[in-house]
This record gives sequence, structure tokens and C-alpha cells, in this order.
Amino acid sequence: MLYKLEGIVIRSMDYGEGNKIITLCTEHGGKVGILVRGAKKPKSRHGALAQPFTYGQYVFFRNTGLGTLNAGELIESHHGLREDIFKAAYASYACELLDRVLQDEDTGAFWFRQLKACLEALESGKDPQVIVNIYELKVLQAAGYAPQLEECISCGRPCAQDEPQEWISTALGGVLCRACKHFDPAAASVTPRTMKLLRLFARLDLTRLGNVDVSESTRDEIKGVMRRFMDAQLGMQLKSRNFLDQLDKYEFQ
Repeated sequence: MLYKLEGIVIRSMDYGEGNKIITLCTEHGGKVGILVRGAKKPKSRHGALAQPFTYGQYVFFRNTGLGTLNAGELIESHHGLREDIFKAAYASYACELLDRVLQDEDTGAFWFRQLKACLEALESGKDPQVIVNIYELKVLQAAGYAPQLEECISCGRPCAQDEPQEWISTALGGVLCRACKHFDPAAASVTPRTMKLLRLFARLDLTRLGNVDVSESTRDEIKGVMRRFMDAQLGMQLKSRNFLDQLDKYEFQ
């Protein structure tokens, strides 16, 4: 059966001497695996369509399982992401996270738009750490592990906006009020600015993201909170995140 879908390459792997197998996040067909014959050859007419982060239109045959590319059209190459090692690392993390967390039936128009917006924001030069943290919150929400940030995870009391500090329990999955803090002695204390931004990020749609100005200290605190949430709720070892950690160490040496 012949299919024609728009999609973004979230994974690309060599297959045989000259071929590649790509995984697409598509707008209307979930995740799709496609064999691209000859993609590794220098003069391949389909080589660009098999590059990571590429957004294109793909025409392929598939009965069951893996499809075979017949034709395609490049819509956005995102070569700017691949040419910058830091942008490429963040983009790879966004793609691997989606690929690992969401099942085929979970991906659709919403996730296609979120990933597309994420890659566009990264390529445009917006703060990659902020972009990825918002994206991580969207992934947690889609996977059913959204942190409770508006009210105490223990007693349900609405969080006061004028508290000088609040506590987040990644083990319990949300904020704790002062009276319930003892339920998790390991709960992390966070500043009001960090909590305000986390609540904003949870409500944001990446497709509507403007410029978000975040200080270095707040960005580091948000990164720490999100790292603990991702580890506690998903517990996945991602190669792309390990590479990001190595780049962080290199950047600040």
C-alpha cells in the first residue's frame, strides 16, 4: 500500500552497505519506520531525507512493518542543528526522548507539532536548556507522569504564591506545602522564581513559545528539578542525555 506522509526524522541508522532505516514522527500516522535504499551513497537523491531532524514529505510502500521509500520532498533540512554540536546534542535528546517514551499510537498531530516547534526553537538560537525543560514537561504530561505543581501533592492544599520557598518531591511527584514537607525529607527547596517558571512551562505550548528570559541560577535550578523528575518518573538511560552531560563538562572547563 502506498502512503504519503509528512514527518520528522527522529532516528536514522545504517543498514547494509548503502542503505539507512529511518524512524519518522508523522503528523497523521504515528511513528513510522522506513527503509531508504542507497541513502549513504554520495549521489543519492534521497540522502538528505534520511538525515536526523529532517522535516519532509515521504512517499513509501508498506504492507506490514517496515516501509520502503519511493519518493520524497524536503520541507526543512534543519542543517543548522546538525552543524552545531551543542544544538545537535539537544535536538538528539528531544528526538530520542520522544522515540523512547511514546508508543506508536501515542504520537500524532500534537506531538508532531511539539517536536517541530522544539527543533525550530533550538535552531533559532533560543536557550536550549529552557526549550528542552519545557519539552520534558510535555513528555511527562503525555506519559501520565505530569508533576503536580499547583497544589500540595499530599494534602491538596493550593500553593500560596507568596511563599518565600517551596519544596518539590520528585519521589512523590509534585510540590509539598510547609505542613507536609516531613513526608519527604529529601524534597528539594526551590525559589519562588523557579516555581513560577515551572508552572508556566507546564501550561505552555511550544508552538506558542516566545522569548523566555531566565537567569543562569534559575536555569540551573530548573534543570536540576527536571533531571530528578525525569529520573524518578521515567528512569531511562538515554545516550543523548549522557552526551549532553559530557558537553556540559567540556563547556565549563
